[in-house]
Amino acid sequence: QVQLVESGGGLVQAGGSLRLSCAASGRIFNTYATGWFRQAPGKEREFVALISWRGDVPLYADFVKGRFTISRDNAKNTVNLQMNAVIPEDTAVYFCAAGRLLRRWVPTDVDYWGQGTQVTVSS
Repeated sequence: QVQLVESGGGLVQAGGSLRLSCAASGRIFNTYATGWFRQAPGKEREFVALISWRGDVPLYADFVKGRFTISRDNAKNTVNLQMNAVIPEDTAVYFCAAGRLLRRWVPTDVDYWGQGTQVTVSS
């Protein structure tokens, strides 16, 4: 079993930066790829990024375009998403996720979800 708790969301101006964190509990966390989805109002949940359980293989959605960086610290059971050069279209609830597959996930690939944290980008 893996529990995921997000933090770090909030309000940021366009062009600014924000850092999301996901704290995981559960001794099997270090065997899962961990990443992020987001869901804007009226839209489907979409993949943002993930990182392999070893932390050596990151995968990103095309819309990230080098603006976001995912990292993990298995000693601390945390995964972080550094968001730079944010734009209003990044406004969404961001969900931490854990899964076994190493590919750009669809929601059905995810085994565990966090509750989500709101990110709002003002123009």
